[in-house]
Amino acid sequence: MQQPLAERMRPKSLDQIIGQQHILGKDKPLRNLLEKQKLHSLIFWGPPGVGKTTLARILAEQAHLPFEQVSAIASGVKELRSIIEEAKTFGTKVLFIDEIHRFNKAQQDALLGAVENGTLLLIGATTENPSFEVNAALLSRCQVYVLQALDTDSLKLIVDTALEKDEILSNEKINIKEYDALFYFSGGDARKLLNVLEMVCENLKEEKNITNVLVEEIIQTYIARYDKSGEQHYDIISAFIKSMRGSDPNAALYWLARMLNAGEDPVFIARRMLIFSSEDIGNANPNALLLANTTFDAVTKIGYPECRIILAQCVTYLASSAKSNASYKGIEEAIALAHKTSQLSVPLHLRNAPTKLMKNLNYGKDYLYAHQYENNFVDLEYLPEEISGTTFYNPGNNARENELRKFLKERWKQKYGY
Repeated sequence: MQQPLAERMRPKSLDQIIGQQHILGKDKPLRNLLEKQKLHSLIFWGPPGVGKTTLARILAEQAHLPFEQVSAIASGVKELRSIIEEAKTFGTKVLFIDEIHRFNKAQQDALLGAVENGTLLLIGATTENPSFEVNAALLSRCQVYVLQALDTDSLKLIVDTALEKDEILSNEKINIKEYDALFYFSGGDARKLLNVLEMVCENLKEEKNITNVLVEEIIQTYIARYDKSGEQHYDIISAFIKSMRGSDPNAALYWLARMLNAGEDPVFIARRMLIFSSEDIGNANPNALLLANTTFDAVTKIGYPECRIILAQCVTYLASSAKSNASYKGIEEAIALAHKTSQLSVPLHLRNAPTKLMKNLNYGKDYLYAHQYENNFVDLEYLPEEISGTTFYNPGNNARENELRKFLKERWKQKYGY
């Protein structure tokens, strides 16, 4: 039986991997690790289709260790213990766990001893932030490597390499006139990109030219179907967030249900709502952050299916709340300016003066303690002189932030006059 194109083109060495040069290039950390034969337990964190599984296989092969792969969705503690016992008997092996973020605490704890004593070299793959999804004890025994999304140059190189070097496609003399549709339907996933390319090539007629229109016609059955393995993961969560941002609780509940039906981790959903409560509601309704945080805590304690009710309560509250992204915009603008002005010194009156020398250098001189003044306020400059008067926070037009605007205007007059 003929292997799929994605499998035929799977890299066999580090040099064949496209992308990830920040960890695989010359003198970069992962390549150095292999060259020194010092492979250790690690976790790959990155979006789908960027080479996590392939990289794990290559690492095991170059370290001359047996490779075993399990899925966190399908494997339990019993299977893990069996693998550990086998490694104790026959020697260290590399255990690759796909979607390690889906392992519960008991499953992760079962790995600790074997990872610590070297019976297993663990390589985990996750699309989620491991600091949230992997328990601290296991995480402390693993080095985390961040894999980056593939840019268009890398995706183009993957396609061109397949057409040039694949044993089947290289004989077809296929010409790609436009790449955009291939990239769109693959969503930046290299494996899916090769699957789409193969499907298109199999449906080519006499003319061997690939265009955007042709790709769209061939992939006409492409449906935005949620796939918890990652293919539509980001589309659905995007629809969920945008429905809450648009103050539509009905749509937000629908996308929540789609995720729950597909087996999405409720903790992941709760965490996204926690972020949303500050990014899109903020000071328009500070209670949103409190409720989202309580929801996150409750979902973590209770689990599915009961937590669906708590999620629904929080989703409808967030969707029905006043909205403001003023704090989010403020920190983004502040970070951007901070990058450009990192050379600016802290004004002398704001500096700490714990020593006599610092006091002699006028550190802290002319600082005015706000609590000693009426309304606990004194007009003092807190920014470097070069960027004095810069505004980052512009309160939103809602009841709560209008109060904040009034407060700031009364204190600062024209400086915060908006």
